[in-house]
Amino acid sequence: MLETIWFGVWGVAWAVYCMLDGFDLGLGILMPFIARTEQDRRVVFNAQGPFWDGNEVWLITAGGVTFAAFPKAYAVMFSALYLPLLLLLFGLILRGVSFEFRNKVDSPAWRRVWDTCLVVGSFVPSLLLGVAFANLFRGLPIDRQGHMQAGFFDLLHPYGWLGGVLFLLLFAVHGALWLTTKAQGDLHRRAVAAAQILWVPMILVTVAFLAATYWATPLWQHVGSRPFLLVLPLLAVAGLVSARAWMARQRWWAAWGASAVGIAGAVLFGVAGMYPNLLRSTLSDEFSITVFNAASSPLTLKIMLGVVLVFLPPVLAYQAWVYRTFKDPITEEFLSSEHSY
Repeated sequence: MLETIWFGVWGVAWAVYCMLDGFDLGLGILMPFIARTEQDRRVVFNAQGPFWDGNEVWLITAGGVTFAAFPKAYAVMFSALYLPLLLLLFGLILRGVSFEFRNKVDSPAWRRVWDTCLVVGSFVPSLLLGVAFANLFRGLPIDRQGHMQAGFFDLLHPYGWLGGVLFLLLFAVHGALWLTTKAQGDLHRRAVAAAQILWVPMILVTVAFLAATYWATPLWQHVGSRPFLLVLPLLAVAGLVSARAWMARQRWWAAWGASAVGIAGAVLFGVAGMYPNLLRSTLSDEFSITVFNAASSPLTLKIMLGVVLVFLPPVLAYQAWVYRTFKDPITEEFLSSEHSY
């Protein structure tokens, strides 16, 4: 029972991370296409500035849960996927330092360097997250000792690429919708146009990915064996479709919320379909890393669950306070203040 609870915590941490940090990554991906002036670029930076580091806490949480609750899975995962995870880390570092260094020197060339870092540090992690999740859904060639019998480029099969493109489009639409709530004037109109235009390929790729998932992975069979879990893919589709309906009514916060629900539903569907596997072996089912053969001791799981129940509420309260405090659109007055990026 404890193992299943912690698997649920692991899945929720990933869903919340993609739902929140997804719009930050999407803003970075879109910046070269919609930010035409220095002020536009500053709006993009400040639209995510108060939130991005708090959002990344959920990525750390997902990694921490893997390490503490399922140490065997952590060891195998970070060994088998060492290069893509290292590239993901480097991308996130580039994004983080761009916020701190961009305004240190009053030079257009200097700012272009850090603008490029933000774009690269958003595009690469988004793509790699999609490729990584697609491979987790499909399974990896892991042997009895937990060694992966494949290289980095073996992960870049058509289904893996499809997952990468899906995450890029999901995050780009999510980021554009967030910017509609923060920007004004021409930048706001370009953000609206980006969200509306990208929504069509996003839906097409989502449908294609769900169909490919049926043929390439056992996710649908696992979810179908527990029919109540079918609400998750329905939630994903309903959220993404509702986002377009709210766009038509120019209800931008509602559209962003619907997009967040769609992303969370998609991630939770994938994670639920993996159960009880954390790392499914395509060589033999007996080599798979599951929640049962990878879990820490029951005492460890009990103690950590108590820690989570104590500290999670204040973390959620603080993050809710940050979102409420910085909910207003970004104005020229704010950009001229010492608190802006």
